[in-house]
This record gives sequence, structure tokens and C-alpha cells, in this order.
Amino acid sequence: MFMQGILTQRRKETKAQRSSFSVAGVSAPLRLLVKNQPAGAVKNFFNSAAAVATEAFPLDIHINSMYRAPMIRKELVAASAEPLVLSLLAKGESYGYAIIQEVKARSEGKLNWTDGMLYPVLHRMEHRGLIKSRWGESETGRKRKYYSLKKDGKLAMQKHHEHWTLVHDVLSGLKKEQYV
Repeated sequence: MFMQGILTQRRKETKAQRSSFSVAGVSAPLRLLVKNQPAGAVKNFFNSAAAVATEAFPLDIHINSMYRAPMIRKELVAASAEPLVLSLLAKGESYGYAIIQEVKARSEGKLNWTDGMLYPVLHRMEHRGLIKSRWGESETGRKRKYYSLKKDGKLAMQKHHEHWTLVHDVLSGLKKEQYV
């Protein structure tokens, strides 16, 4: 019903008004609509709404991006967590939230780590003697746990880099063979 209201409203807009139409202005209500619906119903709804809408006027909402975000498989995220953390800590000590934000920024938002994913990894790495931690105060006076790399962590990081480089080289070679 909500989408039908938007589509009806869009038909009444002039061409100039439609060209200034903002997807951002609609995405929040649509996210709320989508959140409470089964995935199949949402996909069917958007596909039928798009078919009806495109007959009357061009629809400038990217339908797929509203209910399906590109995700990296959790197995790959888990496998890459330790080498990424070690590589980030090689640049200097850091705390959990900063590590999460750095990974998100470097992956252009494609790797969205959570506290619940990162802290067990940090604790395992600390228990194995790869990293060490210390409590310190932030600029705001809050206590934070800062992590830094130990000698064994540097050795583990080098091994991880060798392994990931090998995997990357094999994949790159296979890709080149496909296009020859």
C-alpha cells in the first residue's frame, strides 16, 4: 500500500519534479516496509511495482539495492579477520572500534565487522600470544583496551601474507587463462 501511494504521487509530479526526486528521501520508509515482510513477498512486491511503474513513467529507484545488499561470505570474512587485524596492528596500536572503522573504510563499506565478531578474534589472538593489550584512556576520558602486535604476531602476519598472496596469484592466473 505504501509503495502504491508513492507511485500514485509520482504520476502526478511534473518531469522537473521527478528529476529532482531523491532516492534517499524514500529509502528509510521503504526499509521499514521491507524489514517486516518475508523476503519472497518483498521481491514479488518490488518486481510487480516496478513493472506497473515503468509502464507509466521511468522509475529512478534502484529496486535491488533496497532489499539485497552485496555481502561477502561469512567464511571469507572469518578467514581474513586475523591477517587483517595483524596488518592493521603492524601500523601501530589500536582499539576495537577503530579497527572496525578502519576495515570498513578500507573495504569501502563491503566488510562490516561487528563487536561480536571482532572481540572474540582479538581475545583468541591475545591468548595465542600474537597481540598484547593494555587499558588506557581516550581523549574523552573513557577507558579503552588498546591492542598492539607482539613478535609472534609479526611472524604470523608474514605467514598470512604468504598464504593470501599464493591464493591471489592462483586466482589471478586462472582468471587470465579464461580471457586468453
